[in-house]
Amino acid sequence: MDEFRVPLRVTTEPTMSISDLLIGHARHEPGRVLLEEQVDGAWRRHGAAEVLAVVEATAKGLIAAGVGPGDRVAIMSRTRYEWTILDFAIWHAGAVPVPVYETSSADQTRWILSDAAACAVVVETAAHAAVVAEARDTDGGLPELREVWQIDDGALAQLAALGKDVPDADLAARHAAVGLADLATIIYTSGTTGRPKGAMLTHGNFVELTRNSVADLAVVVSSPGARTLLFMPLAHVFARFVEVLAVAAGVALGHTPDTKTLVADMGTFKPSFILSVPRVFEKVYNSAEQKAAAGGKVKIFRWAARVSIAYSRGLDSPGGPGVRLKAMHKVADALVLKKIRGALGGNAQYAISGGAPLGERLGHFFRGVGLVVLEGYGLTETTAPTNVARPGKVKIGTVGTPLPGTAIRIAEDGEILASGIPVFAGYHNDPEATAAAFTGEWFHTGDLGSMDEEGNLAITGRKKEIIVTAGGKNVAPSHLEDPLRAHPLVSQCVAIGDRRPFVSMLVTLDAEMLPAWLKAHGKDDMPVSRAMADPDVLRSIQLAVDRTNTKVSRAESIRLFRVLEQDFTVENGYLTPSLKVKRNLVLADHADLVDQLYADAAAERGREQGSATHA
Repeated sequence: MDEFRVPLRVTTEPTMSISDLLIGHARHEPGRVLLEEQVDGAWRRHGAAEVLAVVEATAKGLIAAGVGPGDRVAIMSRTRYEWTILDFAIWHAGAVPVPVYETSSADQTRWILSDAAACAVVVETAAHAAVVAEARDTDGGLPELREVWQIDDGALAQLAALGKDVPDADLAARHAAVGLADLATIIYTSGTTGRPKGAMLTHGNFVELTRNSVADLAVVVSSPGARTLLFMPLAHVFARFVEVLAVAAGVALGHTPDTKTLVADMGTFKPSFILSVPRVFEKVYNSAEQKAAAGGKVKIFRWAARVSIAYSRGLDSPGGPGVRLKAMHKVADALVLKKIRGALGGNAQYAISGGAPLGERLGHFFRGVGLVVLEGYGLTETTAPTNVARPGKVKIGTVGTPLPGTAIRIAEDGEILASGIPVFAGYHNDPEATAAAFTGEWFHTGDLGSMDEEGNLAITGRKKEIIVTAGGKNVAPSHLEDPLRAHPLVSQCVAIGDRRPFVSMLVTLDAEMLPAWLKAHGKDDMPVSRAMADPDVLRSIQLAVDRTNTKVSRAESIRLFRVLEQDFTVENGYLTPSLKVKRNLVLADHADLVDQLYADAAAERGREQGSATHA
């Protein structure tokens, strides 16, 4: 099928804005808990009326500070309660929040603040304030930037005090002037190449998409007791969509700024649904396996994992899982699977996974655990999701059908095109890039995919990342990288082979998982610098490569791999803040290694051919 459209389920008045989602709850259900803030290890609940009061006080402070309608106010922070308050306060004041990743360098920060012409910025810490100060001291400074507030220094209280004399009528006028067509935010793509582009998203993008998503996913996001814990960076569009979705649905939203405490926070918050990226689910699986290995129970874990996957696959068969499989699943649940549910808080029934393909194995595993994983797909330019699998209609291996008000088309070359309420207004200050991104109403995603007759979308690769070997074979890197990355020792990997005789792989080791793996395999602890050449480590990765190769043709298979000492991280610039590998940078910085790898392979092949001829 070439095109699939889903009509709107909910229509929205053009005068509505994101602020109205909060105001509606405050007026009609003032006590409904919307935000939960972690204070001294406990979760403090904030009802809708209380949240609105804090938002309005903060918004008045912004107005008093001279923030005008349409002005840009940047936020540079980890994910925390104050960010959501600031987002809604900026919207309420008629201004435009611009997120900045808290890991951004001074150069990256300067680019965003300059391109957006931010008049103010709210940072989290003194270290972030120092980054902004450095950004102001370079390349002519940031003349538009007038104010810098710091969350850890009491920014919300300072703004509330500053705005205490602003009349309610002035604030109401600001809010009333904003409608669906107005700019809501500029999110700078984390981009794997070049300067990030600022995607302009409107109030309509967020309001219409979240309201229709709530209607279509009501059993997940608005059933009694529904609650979710936000731990992805709020500078990313996925988390930003979740933030607005939670308010639209009227469910309790918690924040955790440190992923190192995520498991503990899950245990105390007990989310009913989780929104995350595949890497987190991979980590949960690998950590559980290594914990079992450390306790001498790795065989039991792996048996339970196989049963979980088989049980989930059985759910898709006409007769469902057989009696024997059901019995085995019950035992596996008692021994292993219930502990994994416990690690997710014990209350989670659904998870929405996006940002990259989850993979069939993990999808089936977690469904067997008792967590219905709904894969989704989208980009910054589509306000996060265009497609999400629906409960009861999950087709593992796909990202489901389009959300209401959205259309998806597959172009002749396989590229996914999108149209409808999620699609952004264009790139800020870049009309040429905007024009190049559209053909009529259709936005070019740059991803490749296919659709079945029911409209379920399968992602097959990234258009610009397709490898074409010297033999003319087209290879989608994700088909090789995703399965290999599931190995507990593997942190990141990059397939290489464009215009080369065969496909190879650059691999980095997971330093967090390495000690447990070594102990489970009876080996002494060692640093990554030694482990990268250890025969047992290499043998284990080779087995994972061999398993991956069974899923593809010979021409697509991984013939060689090399382990790198340095991992790909956000801090060293090889990962985007949304944990995507900057493939071009990796290949550029490791070009000599790659050339040597293929030269050695050619020399070895020459020696083998020479020996055969001599014989």
